[in-house]
Amino acid sequence: MLGGIDALKPKKKGRLSIKKETKKKSPANGSQEALLAELEYLRAENAYLKKLNALVQEKEALQRKKKRK
Repeated sequence: MLGGIDALKPKKKGRLSIKKETKKKSPANGSQEALLAELEYLRAENAYLKKLNALVQEKEALQRKKKRK
């Protein structure tokens, strides 16, 4: 006979799962500098978008004023 009693035992299917170790990273000085640089960039972007919005509203106001005349 092929395998005997061992052939009747249930076998696990698929690959073994490998658990990855999760490491908590403490914030380093480099990351703080990166956050400050990102903050500066986002503030500049915000100022740009506010100015753009003001210019668009001003242009629309001028167009409405011209239509009334």
